[in-house]
Amino acid sequence: MKHQPSPEDTAFVHAFEAGEVSPAEFNHAAHVRLAYAYLCEHDVDGAVSRMKTALVAFLNRNGISESKYHETLTRAWVMAVDHFMQSRAPGESADAFMRANPELLDSKIMLTHYSAEVLFSASARASFVPPDIQSIPPS
Repeated sequence: MKHQPSPEDTAFVHAFEAGEVSPAEFNHAAHVRLAYAYLCEHDVDGAVSRMKTALVAFLNRNGISESKYHETLTRAWVMAVDHFMQSRAPGESADAFMRANPELLDSKIMLTHYSAEVLFSASARASFVPPDIQSIPPS
């Protein structure tokens, strides 16, 4: 058995991609849910590609500059979610997965892998930069 998105997860993905999720609703847990749902159907590269497409469209729809998109954070979080999906018992929803892995809900956890100087650099925003403190386990 592998991880599965729930009907609610699938509905969330469709709503997000259709522009029905507001910026106020798109918090860190929603980012993790989106990554989980994409990883249920794609490898890390495919999930990152879908995340980037969805996030850039979200920014454009909401009049937010595309410069807000952060390639390193997007890939790093997808890699982290994938690591937990690969190393833990399969789940039946993003909610169950997040309850079983509450550390993924700590939006600051990437600062245990990256120095702030590296993570918040222009180069990390534009393209993926590997962690400079502690590696994120590979998928």
